[in-house]
Amino acid sequence: MTDPVMSDASVFDPDADRLREECGVFGIFGHPDAAAITALGLHALQHRGQEAAGIVSFDGKRFHSERRLGLVGDAFSRRDVIDRLPGNAAIGHVRYSTTGETILRNVQPLFAELNAGGFAVGHNGNLTNGLTLRRQLVREGAMMQSTTDTEVILHLVARSHRNRFVDRLIEGLRMLEGSYAFVGLTNKKLVGARDPLGIRPLVLGRLDGCPILTSETCALDIIGAHYVRDVENGEVLIFDEEGAHSHKPFPAMTPRPCIFEYVYFARPDSMVGGRSVYDVRKACGAELAREAPASADVVVPVPDSGVPAAIGYAQESRIPYELGIIRNHYVGRTFIEPTQQIRQLGVRLKHSANRTVVSGKRIVLIDDSIVRGTTSVKIVKMMRDAGAREVHFRIASPPITHPDYYGIDTPEQDKLLAATHDLEGMRRFIGADSLAFLSVDGIYRAMGEKSRDPARPQFTDHCFTGEYPTPLTDRMAREVVPHQLSLLAEAS
Repeated sequence: MTDPVMSDASVFDPDADRLREECGVFGIFGHPDAAAITALGLHALQHRGQEAAGIVSFDGKRFHSERRLGLVGDAFSRRDVIDRLPGNAAIGHVRYSTTGETILRNVQPLFAELNAGGFAVGHNGNLTNGLTLRRQLVREGAMMQSTTDTEVILHLVARSHRNRFVDRLIEGLRMLEGSYAFVGLTNKKLVGARDPLGIRPLVLGRLDGCPILTSETCALDIIGAHYVRDVENGEVLIFDEEGAHSHKPFPAMTPRPCIFEYVYFARPDSMVGGRSVYDVRKACGAELAREAPASADVVVPVPDSGVPAAIGYAQESRIPYELGIIRNHYVGRTFIEPTQQIRQLGVRLKHSANRTVVSGKRIVLIDDSIVRGTTSVKIVKMMRDAGAREVHFRIASPPITHPDYYGIDTPEQDKLLAATHDLEGMRRFIGADSLAFLSVDGIYRAMGEKSRDPARPQFTDHCFTGEYPTPLTDRMAREVVPHQLSLLAEAS
């Protein structure tokens, strides 16, 4: 879920030079503690969205909604809040906006009263034709209440003339491009839907016999639910009092899940597509050690994302693994820095050198990715200031050369370091003694594949290759008629 309407205002984030996954979803049907369980599930998905959270429940007669800015623990820890969400069915959502303000009207799940009854929906992903559809709907008289692409699906379902809800939903889904993993709730049904390529994850679990739909298996683990299976690419799942109903309305396509779920977004203790995220990240580190060895005394992860890959690198290279950087987990994103001088020291708010490990050593720094490179510059300098003799930077994924349009917050291409510099230029910019990235085939080997199949890639890997698996309708329209689309954004 992304905002087509954004402002340039932003709060300084000392860890801003990272990729951001924007949303996580959770839904449960038929359980008397539906809202409380949903809150726990969202807590496990907090890494997928840290700016807002919401829950919608249904008590058999009416819907109840609580949507708050901030973390799940702050929004839903009080019993009185959960008590305002009665019912045995609920869906929830955690959100991370791309840039600009997070405002309450954009917090999901979104809810609307349709002709056949209420419908609440939460969305992980990004519709690459969301602006185009929104523009068309507004021209036809639709009144938009948010600036999110998620609202489009509510209008498409509402405008369908099909008799059954599932047929109205499928008719709406057929008009969407891009990536989506939806959870929805009606007065009779829990609904899940995944885009035809399965770019964004969605899994099915059960607790006390009650079905659960959620973004990651870690949300099942926290409540003691058991994993059943992944929702298939292009599948629509409906749960009601009669049981489960699976619909596959799209032509069969080879799934292409987002490879960045394994590189960075998913929690290490999750299983995605039948693979352990932790094991894949360790395997990336091992592949990196084989492809780009370094003469060094110690392997140091950039916490926390570089830890599993650093373990794999250390094990494969037989170089000792040490925590040469300590992360402060108690620094909030909205820390206000009063001066530019202090702002430039911002990385030290979250990362500090472990001087006794680093001083006098040749170190291999392991990180998951480089985006703009600004944080990498500060990390390398921190190591040198702590007395490191040599700093060799190794990245456990290929260079990010292209922006994402499927639900990842990435800068435009001219802000990506790997898109504007060659390898030597990146090394000089960062200030490392050497720099190397995992190859594209290397990351595929870490995923258990022999190599990337150029004719039919097994994953969505456009950030590395520039090959986008779906049309980029909004992007093309913006390039053709930027003035018209900017007017639409302003009007929204």
